[in-house]
Amino acid sequence: MRISQLTLTDFRSYAQAQLTLQPGPNVLLGFNGVGKTNIAEAIGYLSTLSSHRVSQDGPLVRHGEQQAFIRADAHRGTRQALLEVEINPGRSNRARINRGNPVRATDVLGILRTVLFAPEDLELIKGSPTVRRRLLDDLAVQLRPALGGVRLDYEKVLKQRNALLKSIRHQGFTATHESTLAVWDHQLAEAGSHLLTARLQMLSALRPHVATAYEQLSGSVRTARVKYLSSLDVEDRGAGDSDAVDPGPAHADSAENPSSALSDPGPRDVSSLDVSALESFSREDLAALMVQRLATVRREERERAITLVGPHRDDIAFTLDEVPVKGFASHGETWSFALALRLAAYRVMVDDDPSEGAQPVLILDDVFAELDARRRRRLAELAAEAEQLIVTAAVDDDVPASLMHNALRVESVGQISQVTVHERD
Repeated sequence: MRISQLTLTDFRSYAQAQLTLQPGPNVLLGFNGVGKTNIAEAIGYLSTLSSHRVSQDGPLVRHGEQQAFIRADAHRGTRQALLEVEINPGRSNRARINRGNPVRATDVLGILRTVLFAPEDLELIKGSPTVRRRLLDDLAVQLRPALGGVRLDYEKVLKQRNALLKSIRHQGFTATHESTLAVWDHQLAEAGSHLLTARLQMLSALRPHVATAYEQLSGSVRTARVKYLSSLDVEDRGAGDSDAVDPGPAHADSAENPSSALSDPGPRDVSSLDVSALESFSREDLAALMVQRLATVRREERERAITLVGPHRDDIAFTLDEVPVKGFASHGETWSFALALRLAAYRVMVDDDPSEGAQPVLILDDVFAELDARRRRRLAELAAEAEQLIVTAAVDDDVPASLMHNALRVESVGQISQVTVHERD
């Protein structure tokens, strides 16, 4: 996949900007603050309907304006599509495909795939479980856009269930509350089991690629490992940080929910299942297990007025061999691990659709400055295989010479010019 033309209107700092991009590497050079990252962000948003920098759409619209537009000519093999997303903070976003009538913004999901790495991705290692959960959810939605509706459905059910628990704490517990909670348990398990199944599938696909990418980047003999920590496992329950659920991409305003209503699974016996092997469970088993676990924590939930079991409480553990990356890895190891996660996501997308011209656009936003010369060289070698690569950098010499044959200078907002590249000593 690639973009040949990108146009921004009232997006971030740009009143109007138009950029021609080539297949292979495209390097955007310029001082900090001139708008390089805004371009990378816009391309990522067109693919995922979410920003890697902010959780709400408001900051994406230029100050004083009511809406922003991102337009791009996207190519996938011999096929071409003109995509346009209209960002309307506080209202439903809209999209157009090939200048057609306005459609839901979510209708563009899946047409353009991207993988974006930015300094913010260090939060994958250092930050809260929310960031790590989003890694799996965003990847799953890019591959299967209908899962955006599942995320939205889970968020709605969770909010309703938490509201009921708060009401119980204030008003006291009754038999009516118990029957109502049972209904919400099943609805939460229906959406949650779909979401958890998708996450476990993504993790299984990522795992070998993370190990390979880390070894290629770092040259280390230590093995990068990832493990899912589920609230369905009693020992891991509470690993999550909050009941907040990341919203689906841009918000999956009216995305079709592919899930059906969950009938009462009855007294399904899941007590003998090995929770440490969740990836082998069927979705039905995961739903039944979630209902069972919710029943075991009923008293604690009533006391705390929050839902304690479900995908919103889960986390992912990152280790080198058996040593946690968070708190124990060096700066270089941490960067390499975070990069390996994104490169692994790129490989998962390629595996999902290996046809010619289907590779996702790879975006590296201000990455090379933080790497030593060896890691820069190895990253450049790995990234060069992408059909289209977008790189941003403040200093020319931070970018390996092998990527510099199509370099653009971003001198000020809206002013972009070709760079004449000279041979380096």
